[in-house]
Amino acid sequence: MNKTELIDHIAGKADISKAAAARALDALIGGVKTTLKKGGTVTLVGFGTFAVSTRAARTGRNPRTGETIKIKKAKVPKFRPGKGLKDAVN
Repeated sequence: MNKTELIDHIAGKADISKAAAARALDALIGGVKTTLKKGGTVTLVGFGTFAVSTRAARTGRNPRTGETIKIKKAKVPKFRPGKGLKDAVN
């Protein structure tokens, strides 16, 4: 499912226009991005938790040349599914 299909699904289930569904989805995504950028977490009970984790600096290897390179530490977004989502999938 892509973003357009998700907007269609939201519009149908919530009985709202596609434009309103698109604004709602964009607001949700924007809220999650803003919170993660500030270092916070977003928990949607029954769905899951979005959080930021720090990946340590490490040494990697260029697959073309075999040369070793240094990879800087980085903040990466993580998603942990909640019990409701796990149960729905299984």
